[in-house]
Amino acid sequence: MKNYKIEAFENLVEAFGAFPSIGKKSAIRLAYHSVMEDGFAAMKLAHAIETAVNSIHKCSKCHNMSEDELCTICSDPYRDSSKLCVVQSAKDILTIEESRQFDGVYYVISEVRDLDEAHLFYAVEGVEEIIFAFPPSIATDTMILYIEEKLQGLSIKFTKIAQGVPTGVELENIDVMSLSRALEARVKI
Repeated sequence: MKNYKIEAFENLVEAFGAFPSIGKKSAIRLAYHSVMEDGFAAMKLAHAIETAVNSIHKCSKCHNMSEDELCTICSDPYRDSSKLCVVQSAKDILTIEESRQFDGVYYVISEVRDLDEAHLFYAVEGVEEIIFAFPPSIATDTMILYIEEKLQGLSIKFTKIAQGVPTGVELENIDVMSLSRALEARVKI
């Protein structure tokens, strides 16, 4: 029996399947919908993806997503630049901003090995408090200690969001109320 496969469709299924949390069945449904049910929406999606990939990059100050050299948060004169919230991902900034509980600025550090010390000192200029908004784990505790050690000579208060954020859970998966409470009840390190 001959194997019936359409290469373009299989490539589309594979492309959808490469995204996080999209399994084989979901990838097939998305691909089928795109080519057989709503080609216009699929073309609109393709255009939006192409535009975003070509125009969004890292903010030169905090590493958030931005279309300009500085993101909208870093360039907002009404943000409290004395409070710096350190997160692991620009996605975490979206989550915290949704809670509307933080009016400071951010800094994204994915891993200690990616940390540029000179850039870190640039980012903490004028900062009085650093709030670590990491999900609790040994790796993030190590990162906190490393950053504290590097900034040891500066008069900066170090805090982290309060517990209640489950271990091993990414910030994007925490409900807004829990995140709001964790930010309000942050503790001194």
